[in-house]
Amino acid sequence: MSAPKVKVPFLDLHAHHTPLREELRQAIDRVIDANAFAGGPFVAAFEKDWAEFCGSRYAIGVGNGTDAIWLCLLALGVGPGDEVITVPSTFMATAEAVSFCGARPVFVDIDPVTYTMDPAQLAKAITRRTKAIIPVHLFGQPADMDPILDIARRHGIPVVEDACQAHGASYKGRKAGTMGIAGCFSFYPGKNLGAFGEAGAVVTDDAKLASRIQTLRDHGQSRKYHHEYIGWNARMDGIQGAVLQVKLRRLAAANEARRAHARLYDQLLADVEDVIPPVEAPDRTHVYHVYAVRVPQRDRVLQMLAERGIMCGIHYPIPVHRQHAYQHLGYADGSFPVAEQCAREFLSLPMYPELHRDQIELVVTELRACLAELRPDVHACAM
Repeated sequence: MSAPKVKVPFLDLHAHHTPLREELRQAIDRVIDANAFAGGPFVAAFEKDWAEFCGSRYAIGVGNGTDAIWLCLLALGVGPGDEVITVPSTFMATAEAVSFCGARPVFVDIDPVTYTMDPAQLAKAITRRTKAIIPVHLFGQPADMDPILDIARRHGIPVVEDACQAHGASYKGRKAGTMGIAGCFSFYPGKNLGAFGEAGAVVTDDAKLASRIQTLRDHGQSRKYHHEYIGWNARMDGIQGAVLQVKLRRLAAANEARRAHARLYDQLLADVEDVIPPVEAPDRTHVYHVYAVRVPQRDRVLQMLAERGIMCGIHYPIPVHRQHAYQHLGYADGSFPVAEQCAREFLSLPMYPELHRDQIELVVTELRACLAELRPDVHACAM
């Protein structure tokens, strides 16, 4: 049996890159002409532009978003015996970065509306071993930063923002990544600002922290062959810096397109039974890296939509605390009920700037049909 024809892809990078192809080629040619492939002037130029876009004093380009979080924690002195608080509703990299410092990830549950760190749970998780707090701006919506920062200040604990999905998002007028001591970004190709491969960055206003991250990303070198620390090879490639600089000029417009698509989804889904759409919290600007709804029988709905040519995704089916890799932490089913319920119900609908209205309408039409077909089973399971 042949695979169904894709009517609406989950992500269309071809549509994203085609209008930029010539400009991107010219940018890459300049890197080739200069032979500036590892770090260098093209990375420095992007760092300057990214810091300005975020409203930060410094930006440090690194190899990927995982490097960004890891090196930031290392630069803050996080190490063996320490604890770092974050959420289980995130990509594995958030916790991995903690573990690779030798520290222990400690999780708190998420808010049931915004799906970001629940400040009410945070204070109870702090111990004398807590050395950092990592709120995750999940799907492009900033966490509730004021109470998080207030709790952190009272305990003298730095806040590192995982803004890897929140390029250009804002909270009460402040850009994601600029509210804690540092913000960490991924430029994985499918992100709102995506590279031609792997890349990431840290933004901060702290000169000492910026300097230490710059040193750590280059084998701990303060200058060539003079190693102040045991560092790592986490430099950003010159080609990625050049590509990101080109694409950054379109980011604000692309984010506005995503927000417009989200508003249309919201409108079309408003009366759809059994669908919980995402909510943009007051005083926040959501940039919809992912448009995740919650539906019953999520896995079956995903399959049915694929059979109709509507390609969706799941972010994320297993909360981090229930991953096999973290069994040793001792968390059981039910430890974080909101995160666990969301993991069972999240369905990520197609979302990218180049989507057309008729594609969004088709997605919603097919989703309605799938849910209507399943509705007797859904109601039976609820009884």
